[in-house]
Amino acid sequence: MTAPVSPVSPEPPNAADIEWLSHAVRRFAAEQPDKPAVIEARTDDMLSWRELDEQSEVVARGLFSAGTRQGDLVSITLPNSIDFVIALIATWKAAATPQPLSTKLAPAEVQAIAEIANPTVIIGTDETAERFGLQITTLDELRRLGAEFTGNLPDLLAPSLKAPTSGGSTGRPKVIVHGTPAVADPLMPTLWLLGRDDISLVSAPMHHNAPFLATLLTLSVGGTVVLMDRFNAEAVLANIESYQCSWLYAVPIMMHRIWALPAKTRAAYDISSLRRMWHMGAPCPAWLKRNWIDWVGAETVMELYGGTEAQAATTLSGTEWLAHEGSVGTVKSGEIVIMDPEHRILPAGQTGEVWMRRLPDRDATYRYLGAEATTYDDGSAIPWETLGDIGYFDEDGYLYLEDRKSDMILVGGINVFPAEIEAALLSHPAVDSAAVIGLPDEEYGNRVHAIIHADPATKTDDILRHLDTQLSPYKRPRSIEITDQPLRDDAGKIRRSALRAQRLGQE
Repeated sequence: MTAPVSPVSPEPPNAADIEWLSHAVRRFAAEQPDKPAVIEARTDDMLSWRELDEQSEVVARGLFSAGTRQGDLVSITLPNSIDFVIALIATWKAAATPQPLSTKLAPAEVQAIAEIANPTVIIGTDETAERFGLQITTLDELRRLGAEFTGNLPDLLAPSLKAPTSGGSTGRPKVIVHGTPAVADPLMPTLWLLGRDDISLVSAPMHHNAPFLATLLTLSVGGTVVLMDRFNAEAVLANIESYQCSWLYAVPIMMHRIWALPAKTRAAYDISSLRRMWHMGAPCPAWLKRNWIDWVGAETVMELYGGTEAQAATTLSGTEWLAHEGSVGTVKSGEIVIMDPEHRILPAGQTGEVWMRRLPDRDATYRYLGAEATTYDDGSAIPWETLGDIGYFDEDGYLYLEDRKSDMILVGGINVFPAEIEAALLSHPAVDSAAVIGLPDEEYGNRVHAIIHADPATKTDDILRHLDTQLSPYKRPRSIEITDQPLRDDAGKIRRSALRAQRLGQE
């Protein structure tokens, strides 16, 4: 059986049914003025929909006064906060595109991104201005400019919804300008199973695409967003209980740390309000997902696979996963196929590179600034693109991922996938996170080297004995390194190429 090239994606919405996000904020402010729009979990500060509309209007006027015009990029380098959301809405009201930036980037990285993005304004704090060495405009400055501005703010549509940088797991970050204008697409909340009554908890920083999108979609339907300024496993459970959160975004490292809490601690919190928990961004070990399904229910646990570029996406529920263990789901938007190195489409059950593209009746989903896409033109209207993932379809159309092509380790002529070994390492109770890379070996070409974030007292012999029951001999690490430094960034991603380069530089 040949793997499906594409299930039918949802019909594109009628243009008349699409509301501008700037208009949606004003409508929600009129319909539910006192309902919380944003809550800061650390301080318990709350911003109502009326306050969000009023305060973002002032900042939007400040942006216009500072020279921002339709289609410009506005960089936002703020932590998860009410101020971030005000800056976000204000940027759309000024018909500009928000370009979120991490507050933790090195000055050289921020300067390189700023050169690529060329924002008219970088919204931040006095502290980030000093650290980055760039011209930073604070929200207070924009509020002052907005209060002094006496002209009219043009009611125009931002031509692009967002312009995040890539996750950085495959190299230097690039700016990805979204192809959709700043509108409340009615299809997206349906895909994410998100409604007006939902209260979403976002604990990952919004400079990453998925937590940014989770916040955006919650606001687009008039829901409430609870923001954590940083992830803390027990605090997530406490906030779900305290704010009766119904919708949660997570990456597998967060799921792992929550599950690693003592059972007594997990049981101390009432999280029965949780209706959906979406995970994405990295492979989720099967044992971990199974534990979450047993804990919160199969229909609560959802998974999404796709890139920031949004050419295509798959989703599946926990119930589907139990019947197709290890899958990332069926295609819900765009087209996805598996190709061999000669770009021949492979049938179900055969492993190859995952290629995807938007459907011909849809507008381009993105454009890069500072990079070029990896494409294959088969002569049709839309070229295929790849994120570099390796996988296969089963006969029911479910997609399975094995690893990134660039991360595969060739050991004695056999392909070894780091993600499988990392999942086995994570099943050891002493391991918080793990990264597996290949290092040169005279006999086998490469050897498997594991780097684990664990207590320094952890014995490597204990880890190796644990792996004896988990992995075939050729997959087991020949060397293990224990570090007290986090291996994943705050989006849950590993930069294996950087870890490998560091080790090679030390040899």
